[in-house]
Amino acid sequence: MRRKKSSIVWIQGITCNGDSHSFYNYESMKSFSKDFEMLYHPLLLLKKSFQEIIEGEDAFDFLIIEGALSKDKSIIERFGYGMEDIVDALSKRAKHIICAGSCACYGGVFRLRDEKSIFGLLFSGKQKGGYWKDSSNVINLSGCPVHPSWIVDTLYALKENKKVITDEFLRPKEIYAYLAHHGCIRNEYFEWKVDCKGFGHKEGCLFYEQGCLGPMTHANCNKILWNNVSSKTRVGSPCVGCTEFDFPRKSLYETQTNMSLPQAPVGISKRAYYALAGVAKGFKIERLEKRLMDEDN
Repeated sequence: MRRKKSSIVWIQGITCNGDSHSFYNYESMKSFSKDFEMLYHPLLLLKKSFQEIIEGEDAFDFLIIEGALSKDKSIIERFGYGMEDIVDALSKRAKHIICAGSCACYGGVFRLRDEKSIFGLLFSGKQKGGYWKDSSNVINLSGCPVHPSWIVDTLYALKENKKVITDEFLRPKEIYAYLAHHGCIRNEYFEWKVDCKGFGHKEGCLFYEQGCLGPMTHANCNKILWNNVSSKTRVGSPCVGCTEFDFPRKSLYETQTNMSLPQAPVGISKRAYYALAGVAKGFKIERLEKRLMDEDN
């Protein structure tokens, strides 16, 4: 007996389309399409047009929102409809609402243009109350872009009526209880404070001099990897903290310091971290230093 497909309507606010492109790079899209049906997506030619979707009355399972939102029609509208009309009409017919990407979750880069008029669905940066003040059926999947597995895994969990436990930003803890730092293959360099001097290197930590935000960024992308192959830190690029409410920071790739000391990682007291860091910095780990020097040469 064939399982009933769950229906999806995907709409876009102010966006670069990055979350859509990421989603459609999911490795098992053929298998996914057996369980889910995309009723509408603005980048695809599907059975129903936007007008048919917005003017219809049928209920559907998932409303996925990509991009930042605004109630100001002079900022954004679709086919003559303001986002307020679109979101309010479709949300009443959706069983679940998923914000795909940091712009839909917090406002993202677009919010920096106008913090009073552009925001995420339920958050404006860190503050609660964005496009809506509250809602009981919204899940945030932050990231720039969001990892395709995060969307698919969440859709399946909800389809199978599993309870999705979320954090204070309504993100699934199954995904965001980790830090990007967890699973980073450079962690030994991090522990002994051996930093590389530039991007693209295979050896050395990227935290102390290159501004890596992995120890402060909630995501499991160093565990599941991108395309099951790699991640930013694995190719020598610092994590930019794209799942966090303050992304993008104005000083990307710069290590934030206080009295020449870097910011303490999440979950570690400053006093304990700086004490341990001072001790570790005093050691000279010849094996790690040599590997770093060999690469530089």
